[in-house]
Amino acid sequence: MNDTNTPFAHRPDPELGDALRAALTPTGHAAFVARVLAAAHRPADPLVDVLARWSRLGIAAALIAAMIATVIASRGDRAAAESAVGGADPEAVVAGVQAPEAGVLFAASVDR
Repeated sequence: MNDTNTPFAHRPDPELGDALRAALTPTGHAAFVARVLAAAHRPADPLVDVLARWSRLGIAAALIAAMIATVIASRGDRAAAESAVGGADPEAVVAGVQAPEAGVLFAASVDR
């Protein structure tokens, strides 16, 4: 077996380990805390507040537009369905469909 460092080696990589330790070691903790506290005390951006108010109105307008489109589309579908049936009574159309005879169904299942 070869001890060379391959992409699939299970042994720790010393160079990568040193780089990760250097990157993750907490340095300048006081400066980091100062930056976070300064950002927390900064006043909110008014543009974000305006967009937040508009988003509620935009969602409400989109819902109303979707409901109106649904009503318009359902009226159009009803007219198309009536023209396809020829204005006939829907119950008469459904009653005109005949179920297959039981003998045919039984013969089909016996042949299998």
